[in-house]
Amino acid sequence: MIAAVGLTGSAVSIGLAVTRPSDAAVAAASIWTGVLLLATVVAIVRRVLSFATVTVQSIYAAISAYLILGLMFAAFYGADALLHGGHFFADGRAGDSKTYQYFSFTTLTTLGYGDFTAADNGGRAIAVMEALTGQIFLATLVARLVAAFRGPGTQQAAPADSGHPPDPPPSSRSGPAGPGPGGQPLAGQGRSRRPPASMRPGHQPRRSPDQAARGRRRGAPPPPSH
Repeated sequence: MIAAVGLTGSAVSIGLAVTRPSDAAVAAASIWTGVLLLATVVAIVRRVLSFATVTVQSIYAAISAYLILGLMFAAFYGADALLHGGHFFADGRAGDSKTYQYFSFTTLTTLGYGDFTAADNGGRAIAVMEALTGQIFLATLVARLVAAFRGPGTQQAAPADSGHPPDPPPSSRSGPAGPGPGGQPLAGQGRSRRPPASMRPGHQPRRSPDQAARGRRRGAPPPPSH
């Protein structure tokens, strides 16, 4: 529906400007051009704000919308000049599409060289609106996107919580102790452990009374008493 309206309006404005090349027809075509550029800016900004994360493409889109704003106001300046007999700038300076674009972007960035100034109240009102729009656009959308942008490699994924404790440092892990400086074992490490009693030489396992009685009946010598 919106695309159909845009195409119809563009066809009508172009037809009027070609078939009836009057100032009013060309001014209407310039106003329609500005409206289409405004709709483009709105679509771009809505698309950028719908993204969950800020990417380089989001910043490029915001900059493109900012530049389109300058072209949009230049179209409105041209329409205002045509509706006032071709006079827009003070001191009777002539203007064309290039001059309107120059004046538009110097106003959008609030640079204001002062070499060109709107003569009538309508042109001044449009210039004030453009200056405010440029400042708000930069201070809100572009600054917000740049502040929220993180380039590749600046974000590190947080480790997932697996529920297991972290591994101890290498110095606290159990294992065979290696020699320290000078071939000496480190303090608290490399000490030989005493083997259990069952592995010592000459150890005799203890037997129950039944096992001892059966051994005596068979003529086996009784175990030494400890």
